[in-house]
Amino acid sequence: PTTVPASGLFANGLRNLFDQMNSCNVNNNVLRLYAQYWAQTTYPDESQYNQVTRNIGGSNWNAMYRDVLQDLKGAKETLAASNEDDKENKLAIIAITEVYAYSVLVDYFGDVPYTQALDPLNPSPAYDDAETIYLDLFTKLDAAIAALDESGSGFDASQDPVYGGDVSKWKKAANSLKLRMAMRLADVNPAISKQMAEAAADGVITDNADNFGIQYLGAAPNTNPLWVSLVQSGRNDFIGADTFIDVLNDLNDPRRPLYFEEVAAGGYVGGIYGSANSPTAGSLIGDQLKEPSLIGNIITASEVHFLLAEAFERGYSVWGSAEAHYDFGVTWSILE
Repeated sequence: PTTVPASGLFANGLRNLFDQMNSCNVNNNVLRLYAQYWAQTTYPDESQYNQVTRNIGGSNWNAMYRDVLQDLKGAKETLAASNEDDKENKLAIIAITEVYAYSVLVDYFGDVPYTQALDPLNPSPAYDDAETIYLDLFTKLDAAIAALDESGSGFDASQDPVYGGDVSKWKKAANSLKLRMAMRLADVNPAISKQMAEAAADGVITDNADNFGIQYLGAAPNTNPLWVSLVQSGRNDFIGADTFIDVLNDLNDPRRPLYFEEVAAGGYVGGIYGSANSPTAGSLIGDQLKEPSLIGNIITASEVHFLLAEAFERGYSVWGSAEAHYDFGVTWSILE
């Protein structure tokens, strides 16, 4: 086709973003390993921080620039030249998604191409300073939040697998992203951190009904990427890490049967992080995380409440109290 509808480009870019962030494929996303939630069995390279045998950084780079941001750029350009209804809402939603993708790139790599990025005539764009990018992302996010008109609609339900065109929920997601980014700067630019966190706090996601997550389907190729790696592959490459399961056991945490399977002798046992563990000696990943239609959340109410608790403890003027937000964070995580 010589032209592609903006809605199709947006949906594809959005889907690629969520697939990348939810994946556990060691070629693409090793964050569950680096957070030491999971350990590996046969091949422990990634949990030993070996990125030489696989170009994991390159895979992340390509996914964000080529598969996400390039599609969003095309959607934005096509939409801007159109006469579609609710165009400003749709452009704002695209901008929010772009800000999310760029914030992840900066968190991963630091300085990245930004002002000269995605220009087909410039194959060697300049790298921009990470803090400068973050500050500009705040400006773009503020403009997108201000442009959202909750009396209108966004992309229709078939092209928005996150919120089905609900503009009010996109606004909450945008403010939640702004809060997350603000707290990322708390130790390096406390003044901007405080300003942005306080501005975002009243409009954030506060319960699981508004989580920023894509609803996957029960059949390929639209399944949660976790199912692809944990079930469709027929492999048992991951078990729970001792660094995580030991803490859950000490707390008698009710999420254990949702996250992991019991071992044959009973109970939950973590594998040694960084070792080639036997898949029969530790707790395999739980059935809930193997559901093909599992929703793929990338901003949740629990994260938001924990961020608000930290903001309160740092003396920011946000609603509630540190204790209340912490309790809400735990509660929503259990109910999620």
